[in-house]
Amino acid sequence: QIQLIDSGGGFVQAGDSLTLSCSTTGRPILSYAIGWFRHSPGKEDEDEFVAAISWSGLAKDYADSVKGRFTVSRDIDKSIVYLQMNSVTVEDTAVYSCVALRGLGSFRTRTVEARSPGTLVTVSS
Repeated sequence: QIQLIDSGGGFVQAGDSLTLSCSTTGRPILSYAIGWFRHSPGKEDEDEFVAAISWSGLAKDYADSVKGRFTVSRDIDKSIVYLQMNSVTVEDTAVYSCVALRGLGSFRTRTVEARSPGTLVTVSS
C-alpha cells in the first residue's frame, strides 16, 4: 500500500507563493492519481477538492477557486507530487492533504486509498 507524507505548509502573506510537497513510499506512485484536498482547521468533514494529477502527469484538474493560481506537478523519479500555490489569498488558509486516488473517471469522485496527515497553510491579509 502507498503511504503519503506532506510538507511545505506555513505562514505567508496574501499575494505570496508557497509550494507543498507530497512524498510517497510503498506502492509505486505510478499506480495512482494524486489529489490535493483542503479543509478549514477543525472542519475535517468539509473537505474541498483543490487539484489532482494523473499517474502520467498528462491529465490535471483544478477547482475553480484555484485555477490559474495553483499548479500541480509530479516528479516520478523522486515519487513526489507538488502543489505550487501562487497569489494566495486569505481564503486559501486551510489544512492541505494529498491523497492517492484509485479508479477511473473524474478525479473528484475516485476512491481515496491513502491520505497524508495534512499541512497547515495560513495566509494573512
